[in-house]
Amino acid sequence: MTEYVDNTAEIIVNRMDDMLAVFTGIGSGEYLRLHSELPDDHALTLLYEGINTMVSSLEEAQLQRLQYQKELEEKLATIDAQRVAIRELSTPIIEVWDGILCLPVVGVLDSTRSAEMTESLLSNIVQKKASSAIIDITGIQVMDTATADNFMRLARAVSLLGARCVLTGINPAIAQTIVHMGVDLGGVVTHRSLRSALQHFITQRRAGGR
Repeated sequence: MTEYVDNTAEIIVNRMDDMLAVFTGIGSGEYLRLHSELPDDHALTLLYEGINTMVSSLEEAQLQRLQYQKELEEKLATIDAQRVAIRELSTPIIEVWDGILCLPVVGVLDSTRSAEMTESLLSNIVQKKASSAIIDITGIQVMDTATADNFMRLARAVSLLGARCVLTGINPAIAQTIVHMGVDLGGVVTHRSLRSALQHFITQRRAGGR
């Protein structure tokens, strides 16, 4: 009578390299599967099935993570595009005449918006080789010291590029505030309205001026 020898442990030890290869592959993004040629009820086959189930779960989780990451990146890209669009809409630069740009300012002008507005206007002056920039503040109802200082900095920056800075749309309340604060608008041409400024430029062009 032949004595039965259970060599399951030996078989599993001999297949350790295969199992280690699967675990190593997971770390590098490879999701391998193990295949057993032994009977379905063999211990090694059952072990392989457990490992394969685990690998499948990890692969599915990785695919979901990548999908979520892709969706997040797309949402962030959309948000960035919207932010750029909002910034452009909040500081529109309009070429109202050949070599004449207009920047209508509406709402509150804080330091961040002022910096973006200055950068946008100066870039447009250089790109379009503008000789004059009209800053229309009809949409601003209140002006404090910081806002007035921002406009003066912008006007000086425009002058450094060799262009003229024209300020239009100053209402009576802002005019009184500027005088009360002692803000010096020297070097900045002012007009009552954007229309008045454009009429002035048209007259100059007809007369052969700049």
